Amino acid sequence: MGLTNEREEGACRHVTRSGRRLSRPYRCSGPVGGLMAAVGLRLLRATLPPRPSPVLAVTRACPALGGLQGPRRLMATEAGAQERLRRGFETLQVRPEREHVLHVQLHRPDKRNAMNGAFWREMVECFQAIAQDSSCRAVVISGAGKVFTAGIDLVEMGSELLMVEGDDPARKAWNLRRKICAFQESFSVLEKCPKPVIVAVHGACVGAGVDLICACDIRYCSQDAWFQVKEVDIGLAADVGTLQRLPKIVGSQSLVNELAFTARKMMAPEAQSCGLVSRVFPDKGSVVQAAIAVAEAIAARSPVAVQGTKENLLYARDHSVPESLRYMATWNMGMLQSQDVVTAAQAAMDRKDPEGVPFSNL
Repeated sequence: MGLTNEREEGACRHVTRSGRRLSRPYRCSGPVGGLMAAVGLRLLRATLPPRPSPVLAVTRACPALGGLQGPRRLMATEAGAQERLRRGFETLQVRPEREHVLHVQLHRPDKRNAMNGAFWREMVECFQAIAQDSSCRAVVISGAGKVFTAGIDLVEMGSELLMVEGDDPARKAWNLRRKICAFQESFSVLEKCPKPVIVAVHGACVGAGVDLICACDIRYCSQDAWFQVKEVDIGLAADVGTLQRLPKIVGSQSLVNELAFTARKMMAPEAQSCGLVSRVFPDKGSVVQAAIAVAEAIAARSPVAVQGTKENLLYARDHSVPESLRYMATWNMGMLQSQDVVTAAQAAMDRKDPEGVPFSNL
């Protein structure tokens, strides 16, 4: 009857309509055996659950679309994030301002909001927690007291930067590089946070303050605000984001070079004309309220749409147009299946304002 086909034989041994093993396996070989194997495999596939769709597989596998964590793990992480925000911080004050809007205030007014060691650590903790908190959809950053920030706290941080551990120059350099990368993350976390971040600047915004606002999505300031890339005056090149982000914000390499080489002050009108800030307001109170108002408007929109927009704007900044279009197509092959699309479209047909349309948290 021909040689036994082990693959076909194995399939016939195990196939039943219930998908269970046969109590007495039998052998099948030759053309008849091949036909029986094929029929058996079809019956087996019919009893198995359907495979997940490719879009669902992408969503589960891509960290930007939710990561590999299951629902229980995500809920535990979110609960921990909300608890971390409730406990508060030493250098930051976090409070809800409107529905789905959080206000993060630099809160060392007696030190002109200078950035000490705790600040660099707490910025990462704070915005990682905000990223996990699905009830938050937009964030406002402002400064307590008379100025936004005086930049790095040289009294406290100077020794940490100058006295680096290591047995030789190579090991000292390695440890110093590790510290610089940690400082960079304190502001990169603003970009990594999927919720839009609006910053309201008043008074002085010096040194690392410029690094901070360059990592924000929307920048407003008051008429008394001024900006200074101060690092060359203290003997170093700005190393936590200004030199990398400011040229892409302002669009004039000549102006960026001038500011970075001379450490001169740039006042609010010039900051608006060059694109560093998009709006200027009379005073601190009005700029903070304007930032909260725009955050509230953002929070009223679909979080799937808003957070997807931020992700793709940042991707497009750092990639070519063709690459960004391919990324956008891959992104929307999953996100266009959101119920938010149907809800928003129905609201538009019913002539409802976007602010009145409810969307689930993300």
